[in-house]
Amino acid sequence: MTKSIDQADPLRRLEEMEARAELAGGQARIDKHHAAGKLTARERIAALLDEGSFVELDKFVTHRCADFGMQEQKVLGDGVVTGHGTVDGRPVCVFAQDFTVFGGSLSGAYAQKICKVMDLATKIGCPVIGLNDSGGARIQEGVESLAGYADIFLRNVLSSGVVPQLSAILGPCAGGAVYSPAITDFILMVDRTSYMFITGPEVIKTVTHEEVTKEQLGGASTHASRSGVAHFIEDDELACIARLRELLGYMPGNNSEDPPRRPTSDPADRADAALDTMVPLESQKQYDIKSIINAVVDDGRFTEVHKDYAKNIVCGFARFDGRPAGIIANQPKHLAGCLDIDASIKAARFVRFCDCFNIPLVTFVDVPGFLPGTNQEYGGIIKHGAKLLYAFAEATVPKITVITRKAYGGAYDVMSSKHIRGDVNVSYPAAEIAVMGPDGAVNIIFKSELDKIEGEAARAEARARFTDEYRERFANPYKAASLGYIDEIIRPRDTRWTIIRSLRVLGNKRASNLPRKHGNIPL
Repeated sequence: MTKSIDQADPLRRLEEMEARAELAGGQARIDKHHAAGKLTARERIAALLDEGSFVELDKFVTHRCADFGMQEQKVLGDGVVTGHGTVDGRPVCVFAQDFTVFGGSLSGAYAQKICKVMDLATKIGCPVIGLNDSGGARIQEGVESLAGYADIFLRNVLSSGVVPQLSAILGPCAGGAVYSPAITDFILMVDRTSYMFITGPEVIKTVTHEEVTKEQLGGASTHASRSGVAHFIEDDELACIARLRELLGYMPGNNSEDPPRRPTSDPADRADAALDTMVPLESQKQYDIKSIINAVVDDGRFTEVHKDYAKNIVCGFARFDGRPAGIIANQPKHLAGCLDIDASIKAARFVRFCDCFNIPLVTFVDVPGFLPGTNQEYGGIIKHGAKLLYAFAEATVPKITVITRKAYGGAYDVMSSKHIRGDVNVSYPAAEIAVMGPDGAVNIIFKSELDKIEGEAARAEARARFTDEYRERFANPYKAASLGYIDEIIRPRDTRWTIIRSLRVLGNKRASNLPRKHGNIPL
């Protein structure tokens, strides 16, 4: 509700207007918000940005709706706080939705505020961060609210690959509100606080008669582990905001800059003897690929993306010699490291992000192939697996590939092989590079010979002999090295130095794709 303010003293009037805007939906609603364990929009911005750096825009904007008594319910700022500031001294643009004002619902004026700050981000070339906490469209405004969402979506699309876009879901995010975060580069959610869904549990019950809770339908754990919508799940809002700051440290401000380098005391040529025995010689034995990653990155610090989704592939950020890199690695601990639909999509998206923003790619390969089965074939593993192939082939950033053990079949090609423009491809001495594993290959290559042998014992002896022959010929990297498909066979202990010296050599790499409007990735 509007209140009279001092018209005689301009400075006092400004102070009163600012105080009113900062009170947002009122103290009672702020107290209720705090009681639910949530920060206000301005508290979230203060936690995200460097102290004293925030410059607020459009603080006094109000909605334009005159229907349903809305003309008597105008709040300065209209439910979203927008502006710019710095994170670790680097500029960012930010908007924070305010649930204390009309439940954070979006109006036409509110959308214009967000569009203005997004336009500013692309104009000056800095990341844009959305702190989302909204019930969706403001029903009283009808199509104007829907138009506002579409205006935001358009900017999300046009800014994609130009400036990084990060979304933190810090409350409900329903209906049309979910599509803007879905277009952004990374989505972060808070456990037991955040929700994302197109239609809520009540609508689902009415339409399909399914009964489901908000947490089951669109909670953070659901989206982090099952749907793959969320890239990170954090325990509370401050942890979520700290993660945003961490992620920004790996990214450039825009697509024309290199990612920021940080000094490190970790020696570039540090060798780790433990790596020599970290990968089991037995091709079927499990091990944790993250133990290798942690051993070779700067200070053992690896920020994993999508940790709880498609665990058979690992993606994340780390630094080598102070320089950020994106890491993609098959995970033998899960599904033997096979590529399946979810893993292919997860990794392809990550590769494309890194390529957009000049972040080199380091790939660790231990892959027996694509996951077999009717579910995978019916689900479209052909086109989804092709997404990862497409992403690696299209990427022009420095690409370094380390084959730690198995690299079989088409999955060998897909995992940043030399044939799809891998720049530096190396292998451990015990690696196996072949069309398939020895057992399967013997059953095909020597089928006629085996069929002629009478007696199970004799057949088993012959199969073992053929298997040893195949293993001797292909269960090593020397055939690939003789053809130039592997640049170097390295001692595992030298992995870190191999990667760093390769990144140094590739520091001035220049590559481009053929002129085109855009490619047609197999969606």
